[in-house]
Amino acid sequence: MAQSSSDSIAAISTAAGRGGIGIVRVSGSGCRAIAAALLGAVPAPRMAELHAFLDRSDEPIDEGIAIFFPAPNSYTGEDVLELQGHGGPVVLDLVLRRVLELGARPAGAGEFTQRAFLNGKLDLAQAEAIADLIDSGSTQAARAALRSLQGEFSSQVHELAEAVTELRMWVEAAIDFPEEEIDFLQDQALTDRMQGIRSRFTAITETARQGHLLRDGLTIVIAGRPNAGKSSLLNRLAGYDAAIVTATAGTTRDVLRERIEIDGLPLHVLDTAGLRSAGDDIEREGIRRARREIERADRVLFLVDASDAEAVAALEEDLAALPAQVPRTVICNKIDRTTGPAKSTAGNPPQIWLSVATGAGVDLLREHLKDCVGFNPAGSGALSARTRHLDALRRARAHVEQAHRLLVERHAGELVAEELHDAQRELGEITGEVSSEQLLGRIFASFCIGK
Repeated sequence: MAQSSSDSIAAISTAAGRGGIGIVRVSGSGCRAIAAALLGAVPAPRMAELHAFLDRSDEPIDEGIAIFFPAPNSYTGEDVLELQGHGGPVVLDLVLRRVLELGARPAGAGEFTQRAFLNGKLDLAQAEAIADLIDSGSTQAARAALRSLQGEFSSQVHELAEAVTELRMWVEAAIDFPEEEIDFLQDQALTDRMQGIRSRFTAITETARQGHLLRDGLTIVIAGRPNAGKSSLLNRLAGYDAAIVTATAGTTRDVLRERIEIDGLPLHVLDTAGLRSAGDDIEREGIRRARREIERADRVLFLVDASDAEAVAALEEDLAALPAQVPRTVICNKIDRTTGPAKSTAGNPPQIWLSVATGAGVDLLREHLKDCVGFNPAGSGALSARTRHLDALRRARAHVEQAHRLLVERHAGELVAEELHDAQRELGEITGEVSSEQLLGRIFASFCIGK
């Protein structure tokens, strides 16, 4: 693929603030000229050399390591110059300003990685995995992102796309040679291939879904009447006193947010104001915000005080007031005040009986949260995946399923081939073989400056 641009870009690639080392990165056709003016010479390819970084008067700005990576053997596929100096913000800003004086322009968000994609150094799924690796919030998420960066996810997508392509070729051959004695569209081998592709979709979707959970996690809203133990449950899950707990009803007035992890599964847990007819404007606003977060949640944990007969009797009415589309689990708290043991029961909604005060049954809740999304912490093959990847896999699979129906029910070869072509196109969107400028803009805009 041709290089993305002829101009040179530059940015500070290390995090803002003070540090032992700071890096300014430059990419583009002007790197050699910039190096000659800034360093006095172009460093030998891929060799770390000690240089003074010079201003326009040839006075030193800083002294550090310079490494030159000639095209195409660089991260971006273009000439790249990396300047590793001292990590003070003033020093780094002076070095960057000098590089811009010498003809580079400031890089946009993710522009280095975008150029790497456009120059064929990595595909779109690998490019996204770089951002996921930087943003990973757990060891498991980092490993999944690294596997995707190394091309495992892309390889599986390519193999699936190749299988779809071969199947489409078989079908089109049957269309092009109808006079052959064998009816290829009724050949059992064709049906077997179709079934094999459907099984592959199941496997890769499950792998990607696990990676999506590692990357994005779940948003859990803790809701219920005042004094049901919502803030105490948040503290128990977080492992420290994240929320104020008192015996006074209505203590929580705003939404409290904590990020916790259960065996690698990230949870964004929100503690909300108790749901009731509020007595003042502040509490009413807290309840309004609680209901807004409930509508956005992946799952609601609705707490009820198991020792409060009135609250138990009103449970059905309280659940009916929740948005119908939001999954919910009923948490019967304070079993230490009743005679019931900790337990978990299936149903719609499922119920978990526990005591936040003693911790009895909290492990049941942790297991439930993993089970309700099918999270497998022991799975070592998870690959970093995003919502758009899962959507593309879902659309591609839908085309294959439709192709299967058309094959079995109607033997409509032309329609089968068209559905398989659409499935190929959807798979191509994952790796960037089929992409729009708008899609690329959204993806790379989420990257760091300098990456």
